[in-house]
Amino acid sequence: MAFTSLVHTEENTVKQTPKLFVATKAFINSDGKVLLLKESKKYTEGTNAGYFDVVGGRITPGERFDECLVREIKEETGLDVKVGRPFYVDEWRPMVREEPWQVVGIFFECFADSNEVVLSEDHDEYKWIDPKNHANEHLISKLHTVFEQYLTR
Repeated sequence: MAFTSLVHTEENTVKQTPKLFVATKAFINSDGKVLLLKESKKYTEGTNAGYFDVVGGRITPGERFDECLVREIKEETGLDVKVGRPFYVDEWRPMVREEPWQVVGIFFECFADSNEVVLSEDHDEYKWIDPKNHANEHLISKLHTVFEQYLTR
C-alpha cells in the first residue's frame, strides 16, 4: 500500500507521495554511556527541536552507509568512531517544510575513544547517558523503543 499525504491549500487539496530517504543513526558508546544530542531550533530541516536524539543523518546517493555514518558523526560531534553492527531498523514519516518525507533509519552501535564533543550548529546540547536510564530523558518519541532494542542486543 502506497503512502500519500494530503496537503491542504486555500485552493484545493493535493495528494503528495513522500520523498524517500535512508538514514544511518549511531548509538555512540564511550565507557558504557550513549551520546544524545538536543536538536536546535536553528536546524532548518529539523522536526524535533528541543528533544534529544542520537547522531545520524541521510545517506547521499552514491555514498556508502558506513561512510555516511562516520561523516555525520564527525560533522555533528567532532568524534572519530569505529562503526559496529546494525541492531535495529525503523522508519518515520515527518512533514518537513510542508512536504511529506519517509525516512528508513538503520541504527548502529559505534565506539568512540573520546567523550569530548564539539557540537554543530544543528544542536544546542549534548549528554552521555547510561542507556538503562533512557526513560528519564526527553527523547524523540520513537527512540525509547530503539533503546529497548539496544539493551537486549
